[in-house]
Amino acid sequence: MGLNIVVGMLAELDESELDTSEPDDLAGELCDDFRAIGRALAAAGLPAWTEPDAAAVEAAYFDMYGYAGLHTLRRLAAHLASSGELPPPAPMEVAVADPLLKDTYSRGPRYGVEIDEGTRVIGSEHEAGSAYDHLIHHSDCEGFYVPVDFAAVFYDKEISGGWVGSSQRLLEECRGIAARLGLPEDLDPWGDEVSAAVEADTEGAEGWRRYGVESFTCLQVMAAARHSVATGAAIVLC
Repeated sequence: MGLNIVVGMLAELDESELDTSEPDDLAGELCDDFRAIGRALAAAGLPAWTEPDAAAVEAAYFDMYGYAGLHTLRRLAAHLASSGELPPPAPMEVAVADPLLKDTYSRGPRYGVEIDEGTRVIGSEHEAGSAYDHLIHHSDCEGFYVPVDFAAVFYDKEISGGWVGSSQRLLEECRGIAARLGLPEDLDPWGDEVSAAVEADTEGAEGWRRYGVESFTCLQVMAAARHSVATGAAIVLC
């Protein structure tokens, strides 16, 4: 199974899955997570948010280039945060093992809030700068981004995936990467141009075409974030 991103997850469940009174079914688990996110936002002093009713949202799927594809995009973010420069293109197996990316994961966010019995602030907004915390510091297989604009990523062990990010900040960070790549934001991720870049050898390529997988992933994440902001629904990684 590969990584998928869904916005409007509740809208995709059939009636048999929408009995939120059963805590062990998918809808019940999702709603438990959504309520926990609401509590965490309140504990961090952030604006309130609730997932829209299923009937009010047009759900959308945004397939990823596997789990590794997300890590290749995060690698670009880690290098931009560290040096302000894009790293050289690398095969996927090399990119996901990038020492700087691994060190960035280990160090944790420049600005975060940990929710437990109380709240613990990690770093500061000033320290965060262009750290790409919302893109980098998040589970790669589950978890949520919500359409609330907040600077600090936050962690709550009661929520699937732990880390919760802001859809607005995720979009802003990916737009920053796209700008550095020279990647048009309105490019079709499934179009021939992107597909050719994904499959091609990077030697001799220019601009964003040197980073085919990263560009595809960036376009998909931006599309998911835009849909989340437009609908008020969470981004769900699954």
